[in-house]
Amino acid sequence: MINPALYFFDEQVETLKAHAASVKTMKNSKAREAIIRTAARLFYKQGYSRTGINQIIEEADIAKSTLYQHFKSKEELLLAYLEEAGETTVTALIDAANKETQPLAKILSIFSYIDQLITQPDFYGCHFLNLVYEMPEGDELTRTEVKKQKDAVRQLIGEAVNSLKRPELADEIYTLFEGALIAHKIHQNNWPIQSAMNVVRKIV
Repeated sequence: MINPALYFFDEQVETLKAHAASVKTMKNSKAREAIIRTAARLFYKQGYSRTGINQIIEEADIAKSTLYQHFKSKEELLLAYLEEAGETTVTALIDAANKETQPLAKILSIFSYIDQLITQPDFYGCHFLNLVYEMPEGDELTRTEVKKQKDAVRQLIGEAVNSLKRPELADEIYTLFEGALIAHKIHQNNWPIQSAMNVVRKIV
């Protein structure tokens, strides 16, 4: 006859194993978050090319093995950063558009969000446009991730003006949007955003 105490012992062992696995998962998750958060800050502020793996490891306060446990390369880390930045940016733009109900008001709300964003001390330009200038020829993975975010913005603008039944309008406004961001990067002033908003008022 099997001792019932053995069943209890086995259950305790399985419980401890499950707890240990849960703790390990939490630690891995926190480590991954720390790596992405640190890489995002450095990539954005000083550029992808100027940011080395060793700097990310040092400022994230992790071991090199921990970084490579989560990301096989710097390029893989870059893609994770772009994905997260893309989701955050598009969500913010959607929230801005949803504050209004009419097409013109929705578009102006999107531009107003950018107009406020550029005044922040930690704003260094568009995450994605910044990276475009650093991408080597043939880097299709990065280009695809950048295009994915830009297509989401383009789609958002299209949805905002869809009721006007003017198919060409979305791309015209999208071009104004991207052009304003590029011009701000060059001139470090908000007049490109304001000028784009003035044009939007005329064409919508």
